[in-house]
Amino acid sequence: MSSILAQRRQKLLAMKALRSSPHVPVHARQDCPGCGQPVERRELASHRYVCPLCGYHHPVSAYYRLSLVLDKGTFRELDANLISNDPLHFPEYQAKLEQARRKTGTGEGVVTALGRIGGQKVAVGVLDSRFLMGSMSAALGEKVTRLVEQAGRGKLPLILFSASGGARMQEGILSLMQMAKTAAALERFSQRGGLYISVFTHPTTGGVTASFASLGDIQLAEPGALIGFAGPRVIEQTIGEKLPEGFQSAEYMLEHGFLDAIVPREQLRPTLIQLLGLHRKGGDEHGQP
Repeated sequence: MSSILAQRRQKLLAMKALRSSPHVPVHARQDCPGCGQPVERRELASHRYVCPLCGYHHPVSAYYRLSLVLDKGTFRELDANLISNDPLHFPEYQAKLEQARRKTGTGEGVVTALGRIGGQKVAVGVLDSRFLMGSMSAALGEKVTRLVEQAGRGKLPLILFSASGGARMQEGILSLMQMAKTAAALERFSQRGGLYISVFTHPTTGGVTASFASLGDIQLAEPGALIGFAGPRVIEQTIGEKLPEGFQSAEYMLEHGFLDAIVPREQLRPTLIQLLGLHRKGGDEHGQP
């Protein structure tokens, strides 16, 4: 029975990953934002949406990223029906939400789930930049908070993949409140000895950077990811100065101590397996579960 359930879960995740990815026609090409060279989209897909010419990491959907890191057949989505409901009756917001749901196949800008990585049970959340730029709504903050609390109750390692344009302006202060809410949940999780691995993907900005994305016990990022609070152009206009080359890139953040490592997409799952194994071994040695 368990093997049948695992097969169904894997099929569900594969179907969602396929539906949330754009159709790739045979021989269709697109110019890479990294090197400007045309790349066949099928070749790009075969390289996990990393440019084979320059290594540029294209943003990917939440379900696709989960399919890359989770053990097959272990995906179990949480709170799939928790969605934004236009609390301020902001003009055209409801229509934009419905369009984003059709485009991404998700109800909100984050997918949260339980699963296993290298046999280790984990709680994992992935923000999807295609859903209103992964902006933080009240529903997104609630889903992240519930995931943190679930990880705490189950004594599970927590992994969050961030990709966001910041707070969702259509929800005003209700969106900004999620910064404190998620940070408080993570503090309680940390006080109970939980492991939190934060992974920055391109782009991670605004209130997400200023809250849960920056609170990991281990901070990882994909190559070239933009990481910051305000955008480079806004900062330059504010201070009236030219910023350093590569400012707010993952490489710049690593050099200045904000990150622990930059991990290419193809190495992310092996890296997570190694980190989870070290954490589990350390817990065993100290008599912890």
